[in-house]
Amino acid sequence: MSDAVRSWMEKYIAAWTTNRPEDIRALFTEDAVYATRPNDKDPWRGREQIVDGWLAARDEPEEWIFEWTQLGADGDLAFVQGFTHYLGDRPSYDNLWVIRLAPDGRVTEFTEWFMERKV
Repeated sequence: MSDAVRSWMEKYIAAWTTNRPEDIRALFTEDAVYATRPNDKDPWRGREQIVDGWLAARDEPEEWIFEWTQLGADGDLAFVQGFTHYLGDRPSYDNLWVIRLAPDGRVTEFTEWFMERKV
């Protein structure tokens, strides 16, 4: 599982860097669900809504540095801890991602938690 997670995370970071719709689409199954917080009442549903939501909230590549580690996995479910350091005056965030991978390596479900890091 860790190789599949590593591969997907590399593609995620590449898509975060390029913000190209085709790079974002390639990460998710057609019917994927992307929740920007736990128990999200209005998650992004399907690749096109994920692309639209991603681009509406996009970060530019020179604005951030991201570090991550896989905390664990259970079957097709992976748990990733991250740290997003935004450059300049923006706050930085500790992240927890819960990722459900399809057999082809794309994601069917993605839920993120993020908390501002207090310095």
